[in-house]
Amino acid sequence: MKKIICILLILIPATLFNSCSDFLEENPVDRYVVSNVYTDESGAVASVTSIYNGLYSLYERLMFLVFDLPVDDEKNGRGMPNQYLQNLEYMRYTPNNTFVRNFWRDSYAGIFRANNALEQVPNIEMDETLKTRLINEAKFLRALYYFNLVRAFGDVPLPLSTSVDETVTARMPLADVYAQIISDLNDAKALPKSYSGSDVGRATSGAASVLLGYVYVTMKNWNAAVTELGAVVNNEGSYGYGLWDDVKDNYRVATENGKECVFSVQFDSPPSNGNGDMQLSGPKYALQATYKTQQIPGRNQMNEADIPIEELYAQYSDKDQRKFVFFSKEFTSPIDPTIYYVDLPIFTKAWDENEFNAPNSAVNMFVLRYVDALLLYAEALNESGDPDAAYTHLQRVRSRAYQDDLEGILTGDKTKENLTEWIRRERWMELVHEGKRWFDLVRWDILKERMFEHAENESQFTNSFEAAQKLQIKDNFKDAMNLMPIPQTELDANPLLVQNPGWE
Repeated sequence: MKKIICILLILIPATLFNSCSDFLEENPVDRYVVSNVYTDESGAVASVTSIYNGLYSLYERLMFLVFDLPVDDEKNGRGMPNQYLQNLEYMRYTPNNTFVRNFWRDSYAGIFRANNALEQVPNIEMDETLKTRLINEAKFLRALYYFNLVRAFGDVPLPLSTSVDETVTARMPLADVYAQIISDLNDAKALPKSYSGSDVGRATSGAASVLLGYVYVTMKNWNAAVTELGAVVNNEGSYGYGLWDDVKDNYRVATENGKECVFSVQFDSPPSNGNGDMQLSGPKYALQATYKTQQIPGRNQMNEADIPIEELYAQYSDKDQRKFVFFSKEFTSPIDPTIYYVDLPIFTKAWDENEFNAPNSAVNMFVLRYVDALLLYAEALNESGDPDAAYTHLQRVRSRAYQDDLEGILTGDKTKENLTEWIRRERWMELVHEGKRWFDLVRWDILKERMFEHAENESQFTNSFEAAQKLQIKDNFKDAMNLMPIPQTELDANPLLVQNPGWE
């Protein structure tokens, strides 16, 4: 027992245990002592809460850096000269990239926590209903961590316990990893449909079903995906799901946990853990030329590090409300009436209008939104031979975006080919800055094609130096990039690991 606790404290930084929403305000590191953490109900709750805490480092920024930056979703702003990030943007990254390494390590830290909880919680004398729920929450979270890993790296180690012999192991076949993910999510479907009070934000049965449907879509098991996602979409009322008329309601603190939230990482202002995305995306250098300042009065510590791709921004019509929710070129000061205009789009999904200190945004980060479920369902229906049904769900997303304006109506024959093109474009525009774009391009087997197009297109929007860098993507790209490289530090530490082909 003591050995397990020591390993946990070594592998998992205490900073990851910082609280975010009420249900995360327990600090599990305080309870990782032999005398009580695994012997009572509060210890059981704390051990599962720690698994959620592991998501913060991933979804505050790492998911976007590793899976949006190397593709046609975002790029480095002037506030981010980091060479490892430049290498990701221009597809020069290697097995030594620190951000790919951190994604691997943080994901396995979360899996270790889940395995730790699944070993200990069943043996604790406590309320049996709560015990079952906690076990299924741990399985949901373990499945999520593994789903991200297997899509990124292919075959990966599959430890299901905290023993060193199982943790330091070779990569397991893709089919084995997916089988474990599916098993965990099927168990997690027994979770409650909703929570109240301090438990809001925990994994639900709907989240398990939608994630399982996403797994089946990724595996191209279209019939299973239609069944799993259809069970939710066709009964959305019983799950409390739906689409807000106003897209902004997804990013308002008062409504972000409402009907469009399937699962999100819960952020909050200090003393809890603020969402630093507002700091990293907020305007700074773009203010200098016009206002002779790098700070909007009353809004502090914005860095303009992660900014949107201009090619993507150009896809949005002025009648598409998402253009003015996901991005902005104008900002208000909380202490003067001035509107500050900038000449480049800024990500604003995590923009907290009530927060003056940018690192303290209380806006959550979505892992799964209901709109994602609708688009996945539309894709599965289309691939299963029912483009008419697919169109219905796709058009629902479009109609909300355009607030029923006729410009939002997709016209043309409802063929499988047209639906494929429309769905892919809509996922790009709807799920921007949510850490999904690289995964989509890879599973559609169009990463190389799209990045060559993007290099040409984005070069038209930029200065000559950046244009030259973008065009080099075509030279830098290699077919091995359909998988991420296994981090070199992990290969050095574990002689049983082998590198992905093409990254040796």
